[in-house]
Amino acid sequence: MRKLKVKTLAANRLKKGYKALEEYDFKTMEDVAQGEFIEITDQNNNFIGKGYIGEEDRTVGWILTTNKDEPIDSNFYDRHFRMAQNARTAYYADKSTNAFRLFNASGDGIGGITIDYYDGFYIFSWFNKGLYDYREQIYQAFKVAIPDFKGIVEKVRFKNTEIQSRHVAGATPPEPLLIKENGIQYATYINEGWMTGIFLDQRNVRRRLMEEWGTGKTVLNTFSYTGAFSVAAAMGGAVKTVNIDAARRSKAKTIEQFEVNGLNPDDHEIRVIDVFDYLDYAKKHQLKFDIIILDPPTFARTKKRTFSVEKDYVGLVQEATEILADNGLLIASSNTWKLSRDDFYQMINEAFDNEEVDAYLLEEYGLPEDFKINEQYPESDYLKVMVLEKTS
Repeated sequence: MRKLKVKTLAANRLKKGYKALEEYDFKTMEDVAQGEFIEITDQNNNFIGKGYIGEEDRTVGWILTTNKDEPIDSNFYDRHFRMAQNARTAYYADKSTNAFRLFNASGDGIGGITIDYYDGFYIFSWFNKGLYDYREQIYQAFKVAIPDFKGIVEKVRFKNTEIQSRHVAGATPPEPLLIKENGIQYATYINEGWMTGIFLDQRNVRRRLMEEWGTGKTVLNTFSYTGAFSVAAAMGGAVKTVNIDAARRSKAKTIEQFEVNGLNPDDHEIRVIDVFDYLDYAKKHQLKFDIIILDPPTFARTKKRTFSVEKDYVGLVQEATEILADNGLLIASSNTWKLSRDDFYQMINEAFDNEEVDAYLLEEYGLPEDFKINEQYPESDYLKVMVLEKTS
């Protein structure tokens, strides 16, 4: 195993538990191959850890162990899978929810891979080619550690690959695969591309919409995707939801989500339209909503505009506050690691200040416990959800 030295600042960061390797940590990486296992040392040749090279959006590899004598082999992967499963015993036992994150990359000790559980089916998401090259060994270790799977599907999420989704082992998931979350059914499509039809990391927010916030309310769900937030609110007693998304596929998917729960989609509004265009429409028609959900993608492009959370979220919140009823709730969400919690909160406050509207932070959510994070790698704690109540 080749030894690579990292610069002093990088060495200090890695010794504190930071697992990600970044290009500027090294003087040069010209002859280092993707998938190569390496030993990391400081400038004085002191051992820091062992890991692998695998390029992602902002990293070039991951440290997997700080034990010099620990081999990175099938037993290594087997042990980590078993530990992850043991840590999620309560999720397996929960009769009301059968979809959750089993293995969360560096939070569970192996950066570059996540594994989601969907009612007995396991979805592997691979984020770099370096680790993906060892997939057969890793799959075999998984089958030994967790043999009672219905099926395994992989999602290949790095660049320059022809594969997005592929069946790996066991049965092929049915379409749709109906999963349960907090007692609500959701139609998911495991065999289609990267997306499944639901974002599991928003489970706790949907629970609150169902259990408390939604009762008797009108809800505007922007960037609604398949309408999961709206279904949760409707199951909790919301009188009406309005679902807005620019993607044409969203309408049929949202209708299906209502129908699998015995809800009449005709009682709700589902529109394929640019979110900002709808906000303009709502203002012109003096519409007001008790709850507005803002959970946009980090970056999106439609025929009319390009949206970026970092550049456009303040304006989005400002537009939404104009149609938020007094004492209404704004559920503001961001899933980008580029924004810290404080920066995101400041953006929301800036929007309210610009509109001269008062609000207070009612509740705040991050990743649920199954999305285990590495405390020393803050980028892994990406989800920020803030629930604000408008007071004037």
